[in-house]
Amino acid sequence: MPVATRTTDTRRIILDTAQRIMARKGYSAVGINEVLAEAGVPKGSFYHYFTSKDAFGEAILKSYFADYLTDMDGILARSGQSSAERLTAYWQQWRETQSIEDCQGKCLAVKLGAEVADLSESMRLALKEGTSAIVDRIERTIVSGLEDGSLSVDGEAHQVAQALYDMWLGASIMAKIHRSLAPLDTAAAATRRLLHL
Repeated sequence: MPVATRTTDTRRIILDTAQRIMARKGYSAVGINEVLAEAGVPKGSFYHYFTSKDAFGEAILKSYFADYLTDMDGILARSGQSSAERLTAYWQQWRETQSIEDCQGKCLAVKLGAEVADLSESMRLALKEGTSAIVDRIERTIVSGLEDGSLSVDGEAHQVAQALYDMWLGASIMAKIHRSLAPLDTAAAATRRLLHL
């Protein structure tokens, strides 16, 4: 295997491992050595892949959002469904990946958002970029739904998209606090009302 491929593979293994661990424990509670041990990567090689823990955190978030947006694009591009049906499928997927006990790296924005926004400007910006990309996709699907007649909204599509994302993010946090999916069910009902479904 070429060195460049091994380097890329090892870097990805480290990032995937860190996502899983940090989804459970948060950012500050996880040491680099814990991630490297879990990933099976020698301790001394961390700085070969990342210049600092801050750069590592930024890379984790960028990797997380890249994967998240790929999955989201797959849901929102389904053929044979109205825009309203595609948005409904997206929210259903959100509900299914927000396990109360362990989200397996699927809810990193929920877990790390408030924690790292005050710790690192580069990580805050990675979160801002990633969440803005999510809201943009929701907005585009709402606009498409207005065009195909499968939904309607009161107000501008961008504001509704932002409100929906904010609501679902908050509901995910409340689901963890209450150890119940009821807040997500409440968000789903409010989403149907906002989109007139």
